[in-house]
Amino acid sequence: MPSHSFFSALDDHARSQPDAPALMWGTRTVSYRELADLTDRFRTQLMSHGLMAGSPVCVQAHKSPEAIALVIACLSDRHPVLLPSADLGVDTLHQLIAASGIRHLISLSQDGGTLTAQAFKARPDAPAIPAGTGLLLTTSGSTGMPKVVPLPMDRVGAFFGWASERFGIGPGTRVLNYAPLNFDLCLLDIWATLAAGGCVVLVERDRATDGRHLRELIADSGAEIVQAVPMLYRLLRDADPAADPLDGPRHIIFTGDAMPPKLAAALPGLFPHAVFHNVYGCTETNDSLVFEAAPEQLKQWDSTVPLPLGRPLSGVRTLLIGEDGQELDGPGSGELLVHTPFQTHGYLDPELSRGRFVVREDGDGPRPYFRSGDVVLQNADGTLTMAGRADFQVKVRGVRINLQEVEQVIAEHPEVAEAAVIALSDEVAGSKLHALVRRGPGTNLHSLALRRHCARRLVRTAIPADIRIVDDELPKGLTGKIDRTAVKNLRLKGPGQASEQRI
Repeated sequence: MPSHSFFSALDDHARSQPDAPALMWGTRTVSYRELADLTDRFRTQLMSHGLMAGSPVCVQAHKSPEAIALVIACLSDRHPVLLPSADLGVDTLHQLIAASGIRHLISLSQDGGTLTAQAFKARPDAPAIPAGTGLLLTTSGSTGMPKVVPLPMDRVGAFFGWASERFGIGPGTRVLNYAPLNFDLCLLDIWATLAAGGCVVLVERDRATDGRHLRELIADSGAEIVQAVPMLYRLLRDADPAADPLDGPRHIIFTGDAMPPKLAAALPGLFPHAVFHNVYGCTETNDSLVFEAAPEQLKQWDSTVPLPLGRPLSGVRTLLIGEDGQELDGPGSGELLVHTPFQTHGYLDPELSRGRFVVREDGDGPRPYFRSGDVVLQNADGTLTMAGRADFQVKVRGVRINLQEVEQVIAEHPEVAEAAVIALSDEVAGSKLHALVRRGPGTNLHSLALRRHCARRLVRTAIPADIRIVDDELPKGLTGKIDRTAVKNLRLKGPGQASEQRI
């Protein structure tokens, strides 16, 4: 999270522009003075719970002005803050807290006015949180144990400097925040904006799929910068085709998932005065690549070719490693390795970092790179374009999901004999997960019981949208492994091929 200068900046804003808006939330506007008062109130409440100085805490909360003030209060008292998904199952949350060496779960009351601190016994073998850590984000792990990513304060501060300069964020700049509080996109939407004295326009969770409301919010709030996964832009495009264009935004950023070219082609008409940016990054590295597209480029883009990921940001290094393990020199395809000025030193659990954070030689000597798992194409001019994944990961509503890990969770149900999970293309979500499950002989497994099982172990986006339960063995290939192509064909045929229950 931010360095100490972040808190100094907030204090400066509260003194120099106390009545300037810091947060917009529905019909409510929170000034910098009010944000400072909220933060002080939560700091007092934190002290009343007797937390040890510098001890890490977990804050699980849906986005709100109070939740943002609570995170600031924790960080200003030097408590590293674990920010898991607010939809994480309770069993997984408690395991995550214990494994991270955290002793307190901080929660807000329903009205947001008071906090509670639930004590936990940390695992004695839990890894130590590195000095200088502010936020601990999690990967969008689809199993019960996402990887914890400690963010060094100085490196996030460096990102704030890049973001504010690149997109012109300063006092009074209004930035839409669409992502949930635990997403790394908030580093720009919320934290960099507040550091610069801008105003964060928060999208309410219950209205995040209401396209008409989102159009009105962007227009009425005067949002100048919009960053979101492609789903937001699809909602805006489809809400009211006859509506007037949105003239206010000057920077449109799409990230978190592949932007469909046909959707991209509609954006210049929707945002006639904007500059368009396709940004690539990972939680582990933050923003890494950017492709800036002119309106005419988007309008004429070949629908059979994905938009480029672009080129490295200033200070970012990339390497491509071919199937032979050698660095690619020139055009071709390979796994993308990234080094950024903003990246974590590694996962909280050092064992998980092995093989993902590697030291490679480049022109200036050895440096740590993150193996992204993304396979990209490198053109002759150095531009990079996504070609696919090196593993079984897919994106659902901008969240990265590992299909094998979802299968593992389903298979842990005592009445499941075997399971296969596939992703099928979906117009809104990008991908939807479908599970084909064989129940154990003599059991009465039904989809509702399996859904409850998944809800305790998976984030919402990782729970298959459709579960089909069968009594016959799943199709296998010559090696005895599940034939995923055959499973996909069964799903595409629809009902009638076997007993089925939907959720």
